[in-house]
Amino acid sequence: EMKVVGLLSGGKDSVFSLLECVAHGHEVVCVANLHPPEALAEQAEGRDSFMFQTIGHNAIQAIADCLAVPLFKQPIRGSPKQTALQYEVTSDDEVEELYQLLLT
Repeated sequence: EMKVVGLLSGGKDSVFSLLECVAHGHEVVCVANLHPPEALAEQAEGRDSFMFQTIGHNAIQAIADCLAVPLFKQPIRGSPKQTALQYEVTSDDEVEELYQLLLT
């Protein structure tokens, strides 16, 4: 059994993955979300992101409430700088923002 952080997009697949974690005996201790900056958050398309689905970001708080776990959120400020198959740490890459969010 593991304690896990669920990365939620607001879509059904990210919720399903959490259900599968629980079904396999793991404990979801919190959920995390990278969302569009406020300036782009109300646009229907959200924000284009190479790594993270953002279109369902408005539903994240409700999902966390239903799961009764804390939610950690952060806006996406970077852009996809490193898109190769083998990832290398790259300043201002949006993947680095996920790392920083997980450190909180």
